[in-house]
Amino acid sequence: MSLLELDTGATAWLLTSASLVLLMTPALALFYGGMVRARTVLNMMLMAFGAMAVVAIAWTLFGYSIAFGDDIAGLFGNPLQFFGLAGDDSQSVLAGSGVPFLVGAGFQMTFAIISAALISGAIADRVRMRSWLVFVAVWVLVVYAPLAHMVWGGGLLSHDGPFSVIAAPINFAGGTVVHINAGVAALVLALVVGPRIGFGTTPMKPHNLPLVMLGAALLWFGWFGFNAGSAGTADGTAGLAWVNTTVATAAAALGWLAMEKLREGHVTSLGSASGVVAGLVAITPAAADVSPLGAISLGLITGALCALSLRLKYRFGFDDSLDVVGIHLVGGLSGTILIGLYATEGGLLYGGGAALLVVQILVAVVAMLISAALTAVIALAIKYTMGWRVSEREELEGIDVTRHLESAYDLATGHLATLRMRPVGPITTSGQLATAPDAKGTDK
Repeated sequence: MSLLELDTGATAWLLTSASLVLLMTPALALFYGGMVRARTVLNMMLMAFGAMAVVAIAWTLFGYSIAFGDDIAGLFGNPLQFFGLAGDDSQSVLAGSGVPFLVGAGFQMTFAIISAALISGAIADRVRMRSWLVFVAVWVLVVYAPLAHMVWGGGLLSHDGPFSVIAAPINFAGGTVVHINAGVAALVLALVVGPRIGFGTTPMKPHNLPLVMLGAALLWFGWFGFNAGSAGTADGTAGLAWVNTTVATAAAALGWLAMEKLREGHVTSLGSASGVVAGLVAITPAAADVSPLGAISLGLITGALCALSLRLKYRFGFDDSLDVVGIHLVGGLSGTILIGLYATEGGLLYGGGAALLVVQILVAVVAMLISAALTAVIALAIKYTMGWRVSEREELEGIDVTRHLESAYDLATGHLATLRMRPVGPITTSGQLATAPDAKGTDK
């Protein structure tokens, strides 16, 4: 059905913002792809693109309904209410704003996509693609969509939910739904799947730092759609979110680099890129509810905390390959909890007392418990049915060559590895293999 009064400006703003958020997943593919070793870069990027494909379909069929359908027990929405995104504009998540139903549903779809894709970094280099895609399809419907309903769809953790008797929770653009949720899921998967071969003893350095920097830059660009777009229209709230996103991210990068300098004696491009992402994560739930000065302080604290947290995986022995836990879980918790201090309305430092701080902590803890429990069930079910791990040989030789039969870089080593896996030789005019590679891997 058509809107009685279409707001073309707000609609254009949401369409643009949705496109920016969708860009974040290919940007994440670059960011993660540069951080892994050369032999698995294509697999890592494919995991992000696979998440885009699977979540888009799952969201259209059931995900949006579970997130924004009529409330059931405060936990999820009616899963069939908007099947196939068939809905009236009056039923839009942005009802009354002059934005069509499908625009609001599409905007929310991009949040679900990036949330699932974020998890992939924790299990880099060692999992089967089909297991990952099945996990994504189930996780977005069983974990992400219900938590989105609890926070944004009028459920248990919403602004007017049961915690509001203490203080109304603040989660502007996804601290709990996206980052805490994805960070906890990443931790659970890292524990269930197990560490990479050689974790803790073999150097596993990023193979392409320029790719990492490019990915971080595009993530920062796309994140303006994430935060400023969550205002729903191009207004003063969107402007505040834009400015806060900029300054908090800048401060987090500086906080990370300062911590690197203190601990290691030098700063790194990887630290700069990681600090950028940590700042983006932290400001997401607080973007419209803190001042620019509060955003700077929040960013500095989070950047330093996330840099410090990276050693936890070595201390506790879980292989979070690309530091999803250290950046998204720690950053999401930091941003969500610090709202209780820095919120200009209700924050402890603004004379609001401790009520909001208590509620933000409670909401974060509840979100963690829900995400951990449900993700563990899905991850264990896959482990004992399909299985998660590729073989030891495939992991050591590289998933790109052994599973996808391709190499990211047309170098001699990649060519030789491919030849070892496939009995190829010169092709005759009839299309038949003339000879096989010799023992050295070169064609005769």
